[in-house]
Amino acid sequence: MQVNHQKAVVLLSGGLDSATTLAIAREQNFECYAISFDYGQRHRAELVAAGRVAEKYKVKQHKTVRIDLDNMGGSALTDVSLAVPESHSEGIPITYVPARNTVFLALALGWAEIIGASEIFIGVNAVDYSGYPDCRPEFIRAFERLAGLATKAGVEGAHFKIHTPLIDLSKADIIRRGTDLGVDYGMTVSCYRADAVGRACGRCDSCRFRRQGFEQAGLSDPTPYVIE
Repeated sequence: MQVNHQKAVVLLSGGLDSATTLAIAREQNFECYAISFDYGQRHRAELVAAGRVAEKYKVKQHKTVRIDLDNMGGSALTDVSLAVPESHSEGIPITYVPARNTVFLALALGWAEIIGASEIFIGVNAVDYSGYPDCRPEFIRAFERLAGLATKAGVEGAHFKIHTPLIDLSKADIIRRGTDLGVDYGMTVSCYRADAVGRACGRCDSCRFRRQGFEQAGLSDPTPYVIE
């Protein structure tokens, strides 16, 4: 496999963090290939947002992959019988989707190998991350090791790098960084219960982190909310 170190696969959910991550990858002069996942999430408006963001940043290609994680259940993001919580709880919340980032990164890795890219960007965050285990630095380091063992390219000497530019940033710092790069956060959808047109509920964990981030950054929140 011939590796092009200027090609990068960027995981793009359509939310605030992934849009910022894409902007950072572009700032670093990577030729970006965006990958989104239709995994049965109830907040499907984020996929429309991902398309808007990908178009704005003129990615080389934007691929949306369908995965049937809703068939397994176990998360309030994929199982409509489970309520999305409106208050903070201790421990890993019910919005955790089992193995989600492991599956997403595995598919991103496969595409990277196909197109000859060795760089993968993901907007995981270990500060405002709701306690998800697959957003931690140790998970990312372990996946990098796996990438070297599990691929033909890795066996032949390629080194896959998982870029996590937001991992140590607060939500306010992420918003400041993205604003400096010209990210239009009004295009993004972060809410776990967004309606069909992308309006946010204003009550879920994701909405609270997002709203608090804008407040702490001292910036106006462009998010359209169902409940003000």
